[in-house]
Amino acid sequence: MAEELDLILDDAESLMKKAINHLESELAKIRAGKASPALVDGLTVEYYGAPTLISQVANITVLDARTISIQPWERNMLAPIERSIMMANIGITPQNDGVQIRLFMPPLTEERRKELVKKAAGEGEFSKVAIRNIRRDAIESIKKLQKDGLSEDIAKDAEKGVQELTDRFISLVDKHLAAKEKEMMVI
Repeated sequence: MAEELDLILDDAESLMKKAINHLESELAKIRAGKASPALVDGLTVEYYGAPTLISQVANITVLDARTISIQPWERNMLAPIERSIMMANIGITPQNDGVQIRLFMPPLTEERRKELVKKAAGEGEFSKVAIRNIRRDAIESIKKLQKDGLSEDIAKDAEKGVQELTDRFISLVDKHLAAKEKEMMVI
């Protein structure tokens, strides 16, 4: 039974780490006025009949603090990449010069910064919900073990361990959100 408890706790911790990693990747996509290749990370383009990530058909570089350059390896990919960026609705109009596509980051207004902070808070809330769901599943597994003969004291200790794990990861989410908010509100 002890190894089953350890397995439940290890699984919960691993799933919570995945929730934090997902939060970090989502927060990286929320632009804070600075150019970042992460802005176009998840965008796909039709490449010889298959949806392919833009990063696999073009070089994506940051030219300066406010400019991203996307230079496809094949010139015929310029229009599909431009279309993909427009359809992604990231709030930036691509500039196609026939050789490369440039994305110019507009300076953020106070209102836009607050919107982005709300969006980041929403992502944080999704992560907290995921972590709480993981906690619920782990506690249900512990209760099943208790019905199968695990002592009540050991079950309570295990539930306390799951709660401590949850609290640790929830505070980690809060730290990530605070850092992102600070980054976005700096002019």
